[in-house]
Amino acid sequence: MRVLIVEDEERLASTLSIGLRAEGFLVVHVSNGVDGLWQAAEHNFDVIVLDIMLPGLNGYEVLRQLRERNVWTPVLMLTAKDGEYDQTDAFDLGADDYLTKPFSFIVLVARLRALVRRGAPQRPTMLTAGTLSLDPARRAVERSGTPIRLTPREFGLLEYLMRNKDTVVTKAEILHNVWDEHYSGPDNVVEVYVGYVRRKIDIPFGTNTIETIRGVGYRLESGAYARGN
Repeated sequence: MRVLIVEDEERLASTLSIGLRAEGFLVVHVSNGVDGLWQAAEHNFDVIVLDIMLPGLNGYEVLRQLRERNVWTPVLMLTAKDGEYDQTDAFDLGADDYLTKPFSFIVLVARLRALVRRGAPQRPTMLTAGTLSLDPARRAVERSGTPIRLTPREFGLLEYLMRNKDTVVTKAEILHNVWDEHYSGPDNVVEVYVGYVRRKIDIPFGTNTIETIRGVGYRLESGAYARGN
């Protein structure tokens, strides 16, 4: 089993390399994000151990570029960053597992073996609604081939609506799935972000994709072709 370790802490990387070789892994180690991206994109590995805080390119950027290039090797993020949002960002970008420092080497090996058994994930399915398309892997949105730039929150909102197209979803459901279950702010933030998304995916193209269901919530129509406002 070939494992790529992208870790700039030399002592930790050396310890991991020695331990994983003893467990039967073939180990390649690089100490910066640029080399990590090149190795992962140009060579075949069964699993990747990727730190977040790296010189050159951080782990988030390495992971994002790998998934954009359709490299689906399982990735375990190994980092001292243990916040909920750090983990959420990693999983949103396509990480398969997340382990914080300090960690148990036995647990690390078990998780790596589990990822190898599971194999590389399949590329997420492209979401479409008429001329609108959203690629969860590349985190890209297009209307009739024209790229549309969305913020991470706008992208999350549109992705949730597209995964539930032709279904009415409430503000509470959107807040729970796009923000988080502990969000305690006003629910009119949903209206604000729906407005932001409409101004980017509809108004420039003369389309009407997201329907407001008064008193209930919103519905994204699967056949939202250009038809005027």
